[in-house]
Amino acid sequence: MTVVRALAAPAASAPFETTTIERRALRDNDIRIDIKFAGICHSDIHTIREEWGPQTFPLVPGHEIAGVVAEVGSAVTRHQVGDRVGVGCMVDSCGECDFCKDGQENYCSTQTVWTYGSPDIDGTITQGGYSQEVVVAERFVVRIPEGIELDEAAPLLCAGITTYNPLRRFGAGPGTKVAVVGLGGLGHMGVKIAAAMGAEVTVMSRSRAKEQDARELGATGYVATGEEGALEAVAGTYDIVLNTVSADLPLQDYLDTTRPHGALVNVGLPTSDYTVSPWSLVGGSRIVAGSNIGGIALTQEMLDFCAEHRIASTIETIGADEVDAAYDRVVDGTVHYRVVIDTATI
Repeated sequence: MTVVRALAAPAASAPFETTTIERRALRDNDIRIDIKFAGICHSDIHTIREEWGPQTFPLVPGHEIAGVVAEVGSAVTRHQVGDRVGVGCMVDSCGECDFCKDGQENYCSTQTVWTYGSPDIDGTITQGGYSQEVVVAERFVVRIPEGIELDEAAPLLCAGITTYNPLRRFGAGPGTKVAVVGLGGLGHMGVKIAAAMGAEVTVMSRSRAKEQDARELGATGYVATGEEGALEAVAGTYDIVLNTVSADLPLQDYLDTTRPHGALVNVGLPTSDYTVSPWSLVGGSRIVAGSNIGGIALTQEMLDFCAEHRIASTIETIGADEVDAAYDRVVDGTVHYRVVIDTATI
C-alpha cells in the first residue's frame, strides 16, 4: 500500500481539498504510474455535483490520465519503467466475457470498473487521476506515442476516443460530409479527427462566436444554429452529424440535416429524453445512435492515429488551486478547449 497526494471533493459540490489516498500494493499484472497531467472532463463535474446520481465521498475524480511508468509487477510484459503511458475511463473488467475478449471492455457483461467512483473488484471505491500516482492493471494502460506531449495527450483518453470511435464506426473519410454539433472539449476533437480522416467538416454552434476557431481547427463549413432558418438551409446535407453537447436540443431538427442513410450520433448526455419522428427515420433510412468511449485496443489505435496526423487536444494547463474555478468555466463554456491539471501542484 502506498499513500499519495490527491485532490478530492469532500462532499457533493464542495470545494476541492488536498488530501492523501491509498493506492494498492502492486499485483503481478499491475503498473504504478507517476501521473503528470490529468484532464478535466465534463463527466467529472456531473459526478462531483451528483447530477448523475449519488456518490461516495470523499471522491477523487479524473479519467484523462497521462504519466510515466514508475514500477511494474512481475508478470507485466507490455510496459516498462520510464514508458509514457495513459489511463482512460476504465481500470478493470472481467476479461472473460465475449465483449472483453472482443476488445470492448466498456461493455463488460460482468463488471466494468470505472476509473473513479466505481466499485472495484476488491470492494473498494476507485479514486481517479487528480492525484500523483495510480496503480492500474496492465491491460488498461495505453502507450502515448512520441510526438504528443503528455499534457496534450491527457484529454485524448476520453475526449479523443469518445469522438474517434463514432467517426470511425460510421465511416468518416474522403467523400463524406460530417457536421459536429458543439465546439467544446469533445467537439474540437471531433473536428480535428474528422478532418484528419479526410471528411469535409462543418461545425454547428449557437452563434458565430467560434467560427474562426472552427476553421482553424479544420472545419470548412459553419452553421450558426441560432440564426433563423440556419438548420433548414442545410437539410439533407450530412452523412454524419456528431452531437457532442449535453444540452436539450431539438434533435429532430438536427436529424433532418442528415442525408438518406445518414447517422445522427450522440455522445453528449442531456437531462431530457430525445424525441424524433419515426417517419423521418423510416423515410430516409436514417440512424439515430449513441456511442460510449471505446475499448482499450481502439483507444491505442486512436492515439497512434493522432500521433501520425499530429493531432493533440487544445488545452489550458492549471494548478490544483484553480480546479474549482475551472469547473465553473467548463459549465459556462469559456474553456478553449480542455483544462488539464499539472499534478505536481497537488
